[in-house]
Amino acid sequence: MNESLVTVQALTRVFDVSKPWLNRVLAREKRQTLTAVDSVDFSIERGSTYALVGESGSGKSTIAKMLVGLLSPTSGRVHIDGVDLANASAADISSTRKRIHMIFQDPYASLNPRWRVRDIVGEPIDAFMNVSATERAKKVDELLEKVGLSTKDGAKFPHEFSGGQRQRIGIARALASDPEFIVCDEPTSALDVSVQAQVLNLMRDLQRDLGLTYLFITHDLAVVRYMADHVGVLYLGRLIESAPRQQLFDSPAHPYTQMLIDAAPRVDGFGRDHEAVDGEIPDPISPPSGCHFHPRCKQRIDQCNQQVPTVQHADDRSVSCLLHSQGLNL
Repeated sequence: MNESLVTVQALTRVFDVSKPWLNRVLAREKRQTLTAVDSVDFSIERGSTYALVGESGSGKSTIAKMLVGLLSPTSGRVHIDGVDLANASAADISSTRKRIHMIFQDPYASLNPRWRVRDIVGEPIDAFMNVSATERAKKVDELLEKVGLSTKDGAKFPHEFSGGQRQRIGIARALASDPEFIVCDEPTSALDVSVQAQVLNLMRDLQRDLGLTYLFITHDLAVVRYMADHVGVLYLGRLIESAPRQQLFDSPAHPYTQMLIDAAPRVDGFGRDHEAVDGEIPDPISPPSGCHFHPRCKQRIDQCNQQVPTVQHADDRSVSCLLHSQGLNL
């Protein structure tokens, strides 16, 4: 087994979503909190792709932001190549941050419209590398060519490019500091289907050539099936199943995972003939007791209403479901 580059332990993020103090006093209301991520554990092997999937509001993007330092965890640990980002020295954190970058979802909003492409791509070089202007310009040109753009594109502004080309610029920027770990927050969801395929192929080629490790955030199971080595399924902030990609698609162990696969388009035999699960994701401010999924689960038993399922481990997969822990067929 390959060593883990990224290890996440009991990662939790709680947001205070209370009304302003005076409003609460007048309405005699207490503070309200929202647990966006609830004690999540996973690891990512060096050079592999770990995908996090789930509906909107499941906590995917919150985890992504915590891993790149845009949000601080309420509790839990994030280790990057053995460095605990919560307790490391300033020097270790600075060195580790250079090795992490992020590709954002919206290629239109993530690029500064006032900057030329050469300055957008060169920003991480300025931040993390002590190089001359000539070396900087050479590296920017190499990065643009590496993602399928021209060196002449460095003089242009973002509005002169299509969505797919803008995302290539975002990928070039992510590569500028020579990272080992890249967090991809739905990087193709805003693109046309044909362009999505081109960008995904580019990302796979770059991973192979540069030895990159990806955390891939998406709601699209077709993308997961193409990109991921291992898949984690989130529901209301909890990681309810984690398994190697093919094992998860061939034999999903959690009813929610089955629901996601059932809801995906049937392409080349993809999908299964399970009965669809009704309902919508509950209010995360006041989630259901016990297993959060039990109001939507047609296989639930009485204990699901009150008992929080423990994580069951078997080989390199894990499942958080009372039915699975009792050996019942799902």
